[in-house]
Amino acid sequence: MTELLSIPAVRSVLFVLAGVLAGVLAERVLARIARSVATWTQNEWDDVIVHSIRGIPVTWFIAGGAALAVRASEVTPWLRDTVDRSVTVVLIGSVVVAVMRATGAVIERMSQAADSPLPAASLVSNLARLAIGVLGLFLILQNLDIKITPILTALGVGGLAVALAIQDTLGNLFAGAQIIVSGQVRPYDYIRLETGEEGYVTDVKGRNTTIRTFPDGNLVVVPNSALASSIVKNFSLPQKSLWLVVTVGVSYDSDLEEVECVTLNVARQVLSDVEGGLPDREPVLRYEEFADSSINFTVRLFVREFTDQFRIRHEFIKRLHTRYGQEGIEIPFPIRTVYMQGDASAI
Repeated sequence: MTELLSIPAVRSVLFVLAGVLAGVLAERVLARIARSVATWTQNEWDDVIVHSIRGIPVTWFIAGGAALAVRASEVTPWLRDTVDRSVTVVLIGSVVVAVMRATGAVIERMSQAADSPLPAASLVSNLARLAIGVLGLFLILQNLDIKITPILTALGVGGLAVALAIQDTLGNLFAGAQIIVSGQVRPYDYIRLETGEEGYVTDVKGRNTTIRTFPDGNLVVVPNSALASSIVKNFSLPQKSLWLVVTVGVSYDSDLEEVECVTLNVARQVLSDVEGGLPDREPVLRYEEFADSSINFTVRLFVREFTDQFRIRHEFIKRLHTRYGQEGIEIPFPIRTVYMQGDASAI
């Protein structure tokens, strides 16, 4: 055994294997500690830390084992310097990857919090990761004694040609950034485009925005440039709650005071009993016109959000029809009287 350890190549292999073994053990120990801490605390940030450093200890120990293996063997100075530089790149790169993971996870969790100033869009987290990755790349190049200025110059010249080639993609990217920064269309908002598509915004990506339709749940993909230049009605801004308007007509023989009292009572009951109604907001009834066969009016009921109006409207019409029947209030059929001149027998 001693004779084998005296061989430089054997020692090098043993150092690498030891690094792999130590890295795997460290990864498992850290994972076990993290799970224990997670059971003790209700804080969700420990999950972010675990996600960020996953695989990093193994990388560090393997890099350390490789560095020791080179020093334990008889290699040329050039190879030793190359390995040392590679280890440096691996260490810096692993830290950059961990920071990119942590940044993305923090942005996603903060954007999901109530009243968060950060939009829950993948474009935001992706741009943040990209910025950190670019900074990490420059840091690696500096540690490798590679001058950054010529690279930036070449990128500036070549970037113009690339920008012309992918101008549609860049247009969608900047349009997506404009959508996010303006805050007029946000993830989880219910919107309707001028072309008729409507639904919940699920995500704003680098190239397109995805919308989940209601109630079928299909996915509509809209290019960011088209969304930014389109007329959009946002039913979630400035508030998610909105008025539901129902048009009703009653007979000319009806007592309008009684009609108003009965209708508002039914509206209050629906808002109190049906999910999605806001009973603290008083319903409103307004008579509007003397139509051909009825006196028409509108009833406004305040609902929690756009998709609640369908359930509220359904229940309100059913209950109102039943109550009108009980109270003897007539909802007339459309009637048109036609007077004919001349001898009817000649027709």
